[in-house]
Amino acid sequence: MGSAQHDELGSFLRSRRERIRPGDVGVIAGPRRRVPGLRRDEVAQLAGASVDYYNELERGAGSQPSEQMLAAVARALRLTRDERDYLFHLADRPVPPETGPSTHVHPGMLDLLSRLPSTPAQVITDLHVTITQNPLAVALLGDQSLFSGDRASFIYRWFTDDEARSLYPEQDHEEHSRAFTADLRAAAAARDPRDREAALMIEQLLKTSAEFSALWAEHDVRLRRNDRKRINHPVLGLLEVDCLSLFSEDGRQRLLWFTPALGTDTADALAMLSVIGVQDLESGPAGSPERPAAR
Repeated sequence: MGSAQHDELGSFLRSRRERIRPGDVGVIAGPRRRVPGLRRDEVAQLAGASVDYYNELERGAGSQPSEQMLAAVARALRLTRDERDYLFHLADRPVPPETGPSTHVHPGMLDLLSRLPSTPAQVITDLHVTITQNPLAVALLGDQSLFSGDRASFIYRWFTDDEARSLYPEQDHEEHSRAFTADLRAAAAARDPRDREAALMIEQLLKTSAEFSALWAEHDVRLRRNDRKRINHPVLGLLEVDCLSLFSEDGRQRLLWFTPALGTDTADALAMLSVIGVQDLESGPAGSPERPAAR
C-alpha cells in the first residue's frame, strides 16, 4: 500500500469518526468536549486497539492492520457494508466472507447492542459463530473472539469437544443437542442452495459425531428463538436465564441478550457480573478460550 493510499485510509477514518455523536455508541460526552464526533482514544477503546496504534492509522503512518482489526474498527465506527468494504480496499485486505468473526454487523444491530450496557448481549451468525459481545456477555460466557476455523461455531464445538458442554448442567445436554441440531437444519435450509458453508459443516459433523448423526436423522426443524437456560458460572454458580433473540432481516445474524428468569435469584447474581468482569478465575477464567459460549 502506497503513501497516498495510507493518507486516504487515514482521511476516511477521520471522516467516519467525526460524523458519530458520542451518544450514538454509548459514550458519555463531557461538558468540555471540543471535537464534533468521537475522539481517537474513544474509537480505539471501542475497537479494542491501543490509542497509539489507532493514531497511526489515522495519520497514515504505514500500519498494516489485520482483517480482525479492520472489522473491529468498522464496527466501532458503525460503518455500512459498503463503507466496510471500502475500508478493506484502502487497507489492501480482501473483503471477508459473510461468515466468521470478521463478518459485517449491521449498524442498527450494533446500536441495539450498545444500548444494553447492563445486560449480557452478543451478536452471532446463523451457524452460531460469535461476531461481537458486550463486556457483560464476555464476563458471563467468555471471550469468543479467541476461536477460529470450524471451532468458531459453537454448534461445531458442542458436538466435537466435551469441554464446550461444561457451561450447561449435564442433565440439560440432551435438550441442547436436539435444539442445536434442529436449529442448524432450519438455518441451512434458509440459505442459498449454492452456499456450501453450512453444508460442509453438516457433512463434517455427520462424519465425526454419532450423536449428531442420530439426531440429524430425526429431521427436526426449529430455530432457537427464545429459550430458558441454566448456565454454570465459575464464580456465580448456577444461573437461570431467559435467552432472547432478535433476527436480522435475512436471518443470517441474531442479537442475543440474557435476562434473569423470573422467580429465581439470578437477578442479584447477574448484577455482580460488572464487578467480576473478565478477571482470571481459578475455577475457569471467563476470558479463557476453553470457556464456551451459550446460545
